[in-house]
Amino acid sequence: MAHSSGLNRSGLLSRVTVAAITAALVGTSTAAVAADAPQPSVSAPERTSNATAFAATAATAAAAAPVNYLNGVNSAGVIWRYEPVGGGAIQRLADSSGTGWNYHKHFTQADLDGNGSSNGLYAVRDGSLHYTPFGGSPRNIGAGWGIYNEIISASNTGGAVADDLLARDSSGVLWHYLGLGNGALSQRTRIGSGWNAYTQIAGKGDVSGDGRPDIVARDGSGVLWLYKGTGNYRTPFTSRTRIGSGWNAYNAIVSSGDLDFDGKADLVARDASGALWLYKGRGSATTPYSGRVKIGTSGWNGFREMF
Repeated sequence: MAHSSGLNRSGLLSRVTVAAITAALVGTSTAAVAADAPQPSVSAPERTSNATAFAATAATAAAAAPVNYLNGVNSAGVIWRYEPVGGGAIQRLADSSGTGWNYHKHFTQADLDGNGSSNGLYAVRDGSLHYTPFGGSPRNIGAGWGIYNEIISASNTGGAVADDLLARDSSGVLWHYLGLGNGALSQRTRIGSGWNAYTQIAGKGDVSGDGRPDIVARDGSGVLWLYKGTGNYRTPFTSRTRIGSGWNAYNAIVSSGDLDFDGKADLVARDASGALWLYKGRGSATTPYSGRVKIGTSGWNGFREMF
């Protein structure tokens, strides 16, 4: 039986295929909810503080780095949103933004219309991928996604308008799914092997300054590597560049896009004590981030996922 998820804003639907080792993924309308589980829900995003700067920057940053809320989901399945308020600082919205997400994983937000701000989120439950548009109804995109141990949207890594998905399988192969602009995805394209060397993969927009979305990956020894975007969906990234060491100090590394309104994607990292650190994007391929700034003193270990 398919399960559904919930959130808010816009979307559509079609067919998804998980190639070779999985069955064809067929888009459906809103799926039935399991009788023993409440339907997840998320409130519509409300930009409260510094709303004008947030909206204006998002409208002009689509090609470089999107402007989004940083989200966290805790063990009780509650989602909290943190709004960028300028200079890299973030502020939690007064009320929680959703409940019932206890059984989902691999949360990632995506911009489907290229306006520089996410329209909804993808998440996996019981091996099925769900897309929930902000302000719309939840949709079950299809089954077969249990083969992946990492799924992120790093923006429009295929060079089109809609954000795409990257998924790593258990053998370390990285796959690319193109977004079709309606929540559905293309067939997957194999883009590389050996990605099990990394314990964290993150990205949401341009870091290097060339206007193409990039990703960073941390290996088992704590070295951080940059993969510059190419805009080619078959080979979306160049060879890696070493950009730092000591990143094993963090138990989570994530990007929601541009947090300080300068058009460059930033990175946040959570340490073992639950503090949150911001690394501001610099627009350089050799030194993509500035020195870290603490933007959360404690409590961030309460989130099982951030996105």
